[in-house]
Amino acid sequence: MSMTLPLPRAAVLGGGSWGTALSLVLAQNGWSCSLWARDAALVADLTTRRENQRYLPGFALPDRVIVTSSIAQALHHAEIVIWAVPSDAVRTTAELAQDLLAPETVLVSAAKGLEESTGLRMSQVLAEVLPTHSHRIAALSGPNLAVEIARGLPAAAVAASLSLPTRQAVQDAFTRRHLPTFRVYTNHDIVGVELGGSIKNVIAIAAGVCEGLGMGDNARAALMTRGLAEAMRLGTAMGAEPHTFLGLSGVGDLIATAISTLSRNYRVGLALGTGRTLEAVLAELGQVAEGVPTTHVLLQMADKHSVPMPLCKALYGILFQGYQPANAMNILLERPAGAELS
Repeated sequence: MSMTLPLPRAAVLGGGSWGTALSLVLAQNGWSCSLWARDAALVADLTTRRENQRYLPGFALPDRVIVTSSIAQALHHAEIVIWAVPSDAVRTTAELAQDLLAPETVLVSAAKGLEESTGLRMSQVLAEVLPTHSHRIAALSGPNLAVEIARGLPAAAVAASLSLPTRQAVQDAFTRRHLPTFRVYTNHDIVGVELGGSIKNVIAIAAGVCEGLGMGDNARAALMTRGLAEAMRLGTAMGAEPHTFLGLSGVGDLIATAISTLSRNYRVGLALGTGRTLEAVLAELGQVAEGVPTTHVLLQMADKHSVPMPLCKALYGILFQGYQPANAMNILLERPAGAELS
């Protein structure tokens, strides 16, 4: 007589498009996955419809996805916990998880941003709040537009951690076995992976502005390339390895985020370039565009490390200082052109 083994348990914290897509991947990989959201109305709707019509419509939640507003229920016996909340909610959500995690639980940040009040990366926030798990923290990043992941279209990501067993555990959890379209690689450079995933959102807004102004594909390609150079300069100053920014969490994520209308950050920039206000754009978006607060943090970090970031500075002027997009772009064009690799 055969015995059915219990499914491994995972928890995804965050009921937005990204959290929902990740819960689908885990369920398809044989996990029993709790999908937690703080919004009780959203949880009730997800439970009734078995579909996230607000953030990721068109994808039925399988039976293996259990929706809940109780973080204690979500974390019960969870072997892996994924933070898919906005970056400004990672700390408070981690505080809710205190005393609810098993010692061996793997913690994964899938949030691509920097904490605005401290400048910390998300793995640092998790380690600060949950120090007993500091050796079991990873970051998941890459060119991963939620709708395409939910559709099962081919994609790749990178799991980064200082711990080899931890990054391998994340790789194993997310790599699709029966339909291997979601390929997860590993990387030890968690600093570079997290910074790449954060800074590309800022560059994507600027690329959208460029497109909104009708400056052409040549200009947008140049802007993306020089933005990547800024990311590499700052990343190196903060302890990252430069070649990490040439990988999935750097140039890979930048390409997807800075050219696709599925990207919230790109759409914000596109609207700004056509003359709309930031307040109106964000209100219509209805979701967080991480590049907006990250721009503020990046300039603080650039000043701290004496790293020039003229593109980010120009975008900051558009977002927060009332600069007209065309004027800000002209300021960039008028800068002296030096050596490319200096």
